[in-house]
This record gives sequence, structure tokens and C-alpha cells, in this order.
Amino acid sequence: MKDIVQEPHPVLRQKAAPVPINTIASPEIQAILADMNTALDTQDDGVAIAAPQIGVSLRIFIVSKKASKQFSANTAFINPEIIRVGKIKEEMSEGCLSVRWKYGTVKRSTTATVRALNASGNEFVVNGRGLLAQIFQHETDHLNGTLFIDKAKNIEDTPPQE
Repeated sequence: MKDIVQEPHPVLRQKAAPVPINTIASPEIQAILADMNTALDTQDDGVAIAAPQIGVSLRIFIVSKKASKQFSANTAFINPEIIRVGKIKEEMSEGCLSVRWKYGTVKRSTTATVRALNASGNEFVVNGRGLLAQIFQHETDHLNGTLFIDKAKNIEDTPPQE
């Protein structure tokens, strides 16, 4: 299994490269998707993961089926683009698998729409609200080399209780 890289790893600060559409079905990209799914599934509190978080600077994120009733399985978003965000923004509590045990509040739009390619290379569009909208914005930030701690207020270090 690929380890989840931690801040200050330089891959977390790079703008991730688009995935060439003709490579999505390749064993290399499918292996990256499998590694991302495995890494995400090992984290009880994880609701999504971006490819840079496993050390791969490509524009991919995966949303856990735990994050929304819209998904019956973990869902890959390849070359995702946020095509619309709502005007209403709220302070939301946030953490990150690559900035372990730090939590803060980030102002995010309460709705967001993403267009992406799935693991088979087919385009799809998903409207998210609440947690799902927050995930879309957080993961897109990852693909642009931004971490939640760059935007967060009231950051606290809260390691797990023994």
C-alpha cells in the first residue's frame, strides 16, 4: 500500500498535471486509482483523497462512499473541474489526511458542481451540497498545491486519544 504523504512533502505543493484521456484505462492509471482507494479505505475518518496525497502529481481525487448517499462505491474524479459554486459560504470544520490531527475552520461555498471523468474515461457531472461541496473544494485545492491550513482559521492540533 502507498503511504499517505504528510506536509511538508513537496508533492503536496505542486500543481498536479492533467491525466491524458487516452491513458485512463492504462495499467499505470488503474494502479494509481487502486492505490488511492486502498489508502483511503485504511483511514476511518477519511472521506476523500487526492493523488498528490499518495505522492502522485496527477489531477485525480477519490470520494469515499461514506461521504454521500449519491455514491454506492468510492468514486474517482479524473481531471475534475469545479464548474459552479454557490454564492453562500459558511465556515466549515476541516482536517486533512496529509496534515494529520490538525483541524481548523475554512470558509467554503455550501454548494459546488464538478465535471470530471470516471475510472472508465466517461464524463460525468455531480452537484454537491454541504460535506460533498466541501470535499470538492478541498480536493481541488490539493490538485492546485494548496492545503487547508493555508486558508484555515483557528487551527488546533488534536492528536487521537490513546
